[in-house]
Amino acid sequence: MEDVLLMKAYGIPNGVYWIDRPWGPGLPWGYDDFEIDEKRLPHFAEMVKWLEGQDAKTLLWIAPFFQGQMEKEALAKGYALAGQRRPANGNNYPMVDLTNPAAKAYWQEGVAKLLKLGVAAFKLDRGEEDIPDNGPFKLFDGRSIRENRNAYIAMYLKATYEIAAKYRGHDFVLMPRGAYTGSSPYGVFWGGDIGGTQEGLRASIIAVQRSAVMGYPNWGSDTCGYNQQLLEQEVCGRWLGFSAFTPIMEVGPTRNVAFWNLPREPSYDTELIAIWRLYARLHQRLIDYSYKYAQEATKTGVPIVRPLFLVDPKSSAAWANWWTYLYGQDILVSPIWEKGKRTQQVYLPSGAKWRDAWRPERVYDGGETITVNAELHQIPLFVRVGSSVKLGDLNQEWKESHAIAEKKPDLRALDAELRAWFEKR
Repeated sequence: MEDVLLMKAYGIPNGVYWIDRPWGPGLPWGYDDFEIDEKRLPHFAEMVKWLEGQDAKTLLWIAPFFQGQMEKEALAKGYALAGQRRPANGNNYPMVDLTNPAAKAYWQEGVAKLLKLGVAAFKLDRGEEDIPDNGPFKLFDGRSIRENRNAYIAMYLKATYEIAAKYRGHDFVLMPRGAYTGSSPYGVFWGGDIGGTQEGLRASIIAVQRSAVMGYPNWGSDTCGYNQQLLEQEVCGRWLGFSAFTPIMEVGPTRNVAFWNLPREPSYDTELIAIWRLYARLHQRLIDYSYKYAQEATKTGVPIVRPLFLVDPKSSAAWANWWTYLYGQDILVSPIWEKGKRTQQVYLPSGAKWRDAWRPERVYDGGETITVNAELHQIPLFVRVGSSVKLGDLNQEWKESHAIAEKKPDLRALDAELRAWFEKR
C-alpha cells in the first residue's frame, strides 16, 4: 500500500491501481485458475475495499488462456484453440476457443471470480501473441484458424465485456493492448510493451494519433515505457507531460518501483515526483473536458486527440509538424521526445488565436509556426483564445509541486491510519 499512501501524501490523484501478473498462484507465471495468491497479495478483498475508500478502483492483468487446474480441464474438454502448440515456457497456452460457447463460458467463470472480489477493471494482454494462423485446423464454429487470426482479439474483448457487465453493469473498464474491427465499443486501449527510451516516447506520440484516426479514441501508453526500463529522468519527465494529454494517463510499471525508490541515482527523484504531481493534477482537472470529447467521439467519430492534418488539412505545416496535436477542440499540445531538448517548433492551427499556457501574456495568431522554450517540466501547451478552458496557474503549481516533492513524507502516520482501517474490519 506504500504507493497509494505516498501518492495521497504528495497530493497525486489516483483513480485506478493496476496490478500486473503475477497475482495468482503457480510458477512461473502466477496466473493459475483466476485465484488470488494470498502470499503475494494477502487480504486482497479487503485491499480492494480500502482502495475504493480512497476513490481508486482495482485493475488486474488477464489473458485469454487457461493455467493450473483449468488448463487440464480445458484440454480434456476440447476448449482450447485448434492448432496451437505449447511454447517451451508454457506461456500463452492453451488459448480458449471463443467460438465454442461452453469454452467461452468456462473462461468467463474464471474472470467472474475476480469480479466477485470487487475487481472493477482489467488490462487485457495477449490475444494476438502465439495464436495459430496457418494449417488445416478449424475452430468450433467451423471457421479456419486464418479467419480467426484477427477476429480473435475483438472476440476476447467482447467476452470479457459480457461477463463484466453481468456483475458490474456499466461500472467497469477494459483496456486491451490489441484491437481489430469491432473492438472499439467495448474498451479503451493502451499501446503495448513499448521501450522506455526517447524513441519509445516518440513512437507513442505517433501511436496516439494513429489510433485516434483509426477509430480508437481512448488510448494511453505505459508512461516511462515497459521494455528497456531505463527510467531516465529526461524521458520519464517528458513522458509524464505527454501522458497527461492522452485520454488514459497510466504511470508504470517502472520496474515495480516508484520515483521515490528508483534503482538508479538519484533514487529519490524530486524532479520526477514534482512533474508527476503537476501533470496528474492537471489531467484530473481536465476530466470533464476529456469526457465531453469522449462523448463526441462516440457520437460523431471525431477523436479526442486530433492530429493537425485533421484540423488544418490545407496547411503543409500542419502535416509536417507531426508531434503537435489538439487535445479536444481547445487545447494544443506539442510533446518533446528528445533528451536534452529545451525548445520546440509548434504549428498553431489557423482560424483561431492561441494563448501560451506557461506565459499567458503571450497570444499568437493561428496559421504560423513558432519556437517556444520548454524546460523539462514544461510541455509546450496552448489554449484557444475565447474558450472556457481553465488550466490554472501552471507555474505556481509547479513551484508548489517541487516544494512538496523535496521532502519525503513520513509514512508512519499514514501507515497507522491504514492499520486502524484494517483492524476495524
